[in-house]
Amino acid sequence: MKIVEVAAGVIYNPEGEILIAKRADNQHQGGLWEFPGGKIEQGESAQQALARELYEELAIEVSASEPLVRIAHDYTDKSVVLDVWCVTAFTGEARGVEGQPLAWVSVDRLSDYDFPAANEPIIAAVLKRAQNG
Repeated sequence: MKIVEVAAGVIYNPEGEILIAKRADNQHQGGLWEFPGGKIEQGESAQQALARELYEELAIEVSASEPLVRIAHDYTDKSVVLDVWCVTAFTGEARGVEGQPLAWVSVDRLSDYDFPAANEPIIAAVLKRAQNG
């Protein structure tokens, strides 16, 4: 089975809200919400890939990030390894460069959105982080 390595960001604004993006209908897991990011290219670290992807997708530059969780998940057609980072500071104003809808959501409202199954452990890690301050 094909394994795809992905860097994803849980991006916080100064109000403590988290940025989520809606996947295009024609993408794998299309129509669901996700934490922005993308594939890690050969020779890139997860942190480098995250910075590149967030600039390409959202027009923001990461200035502070820290590891949150690493998750492996098997779908029927592929396996993904998600290297997830908390982005606590960035410059620029996030916008959907590729036309994707974005939403700033409070931690306690994340459950109101439909995410791919692989994102469930990310949400659990975000909730735990919020509880621990």
